[in-house]
Order: sequence, then structure tokens, then C-alpha cells
Amino acid sequence: MDQSEKTLSEKESLDLIARMINKAKDACHDTGIAAIMWGAVIAVCSLVRLAELQFGFTMPFDIYWLTFVAVIPQIYFTIKEKKNRKVKAYGDEFYDYLWIGFGICIFLMIYTTSHMFNEWKPVAVEYKSLAGHSSSFRLYEYSSSLFLLLYGMPTFVTGVSMRFKPMLWGGLLCWVCCLVCLYTPVKTDLLLVALSSVSAWLIPGIIMEKDYRKAKRTLAEKHV
Repeated sequence: MDQSEKTLSEKESLDLIARMINKAKDACHDTGIAAIMWGAVIAVCSLVRLAELQFGFTMPFDIYWLTFVAVIPQIYFTIKEKKNRKVKAYGDEFYDYLWIGFGICIFLMIYTTSHMFNEWKPVAVEYKSLAGHSSSFRLYEYSSSLFLLLYGMPTFVTGVSMRFKPMLWGGLLCWVCCLVCLYTPVKTDLLLVALSSVSAWLIPGIIMEKDYRKAKRTLAEKHV
């Protein structure tokens, strides 16, 4: 192999490593930890709520308040990664605040829907006393669609901007399930929410984390 071919080969290798690192670095906080965290938390919350309905038990607290707890490590990861970044890539700050904003919106959505349910409950009771039967309209049946509408936005934006297809398709799946949930019973809605969170965040996050570790390992070997 002549010198020019060797140089070209080394350059191609370094370019490949750089692309691998950038793919993992830019997509949802460098390592995919945030995506894994949100995917796991939302899936667990949905499945626990489904178990409550299926087996007739009640948790001592609303399981969805765990999402508020998840906002704290989200902020921690963001601050930590900002300190560790040696080079600030274009758009890093945008993605940081996109996902922090997403976490805050989830918390606000839970708070808002809980307030709506509390306000609606006396109306439903009064309707039953006057009509002699419960209303066919149940407000809580539409909450899953509202959450899936929200889940799809940062996921789709990240997937398109970073050209990361697992998240792009995950965001689209959230929106498809958003529409489907309008016509399915609550238990099915909860399964669709769990499916969406796993497809949109947990699986892409695992892929990111795997790519990130592979890129770091390859880069370390190149410097040996």
C-alpha cells in the first residue's frame, strides 16, 4: 500500500469514528441514558396503572408522579454532560433544553389532567344522580392520547435533526398511537403508551449507548 492510500485509509477510519461519536453524542444527551430513563419510567408507570385496573388494587400514590422524580436526574445529566464536553457542537444546547422542557411538560400535563379529573368528578356524580346512569363520556379515556401527542414531539424532532431513524420512527409511532387511543379502551391505551415509550426511547437509547461505548472504545484503541 502506498503512502497516499494509507493516509486515505486512516482518514476514512477517523471520519467513521467521528461520525459514530457524533451520532451518539448529539442524540439525547451524549450516551442515551436520558432516553433509556424516560422509556423505562413511562413504560413502568403505564404497566403499573394497567395492573391497578386489571387486578383492582390501588397504589398509595399516583404512579405517574414518578415522572416528576425523573426530571431531577434529567437536569443532573444535562449539567454533568455540559461540564464534561470539551467541544460544544452546534445545537447541543438546543437538545439539552428540548428534553428538559419535555420533562417539565410531562409534569405539567400530569398536574393539569389531575386537576381536570377532580373538577369533572362532581359533574359526573351529579349527572348520574339526575339521569340515573353514568355518563358515556369519560374524561380519563382521552388522557393517553394527550400524553402520546406530547411524547411524539421531542422524539420526532431529535430523530429528524440527528438523522437517527429509531427515534424518528418512534416519534411517528407515538402520534399513530395517539389517534388509535381515541377508539380503544383504557387498558389498551395503557399498553399502547408502554409500547410507544419502549419503541421511542428505551430501544433507541440502548442503541445510542451501545454506539457511544463502541465509539469511545475504538477511539481509545486508535490512540494506543
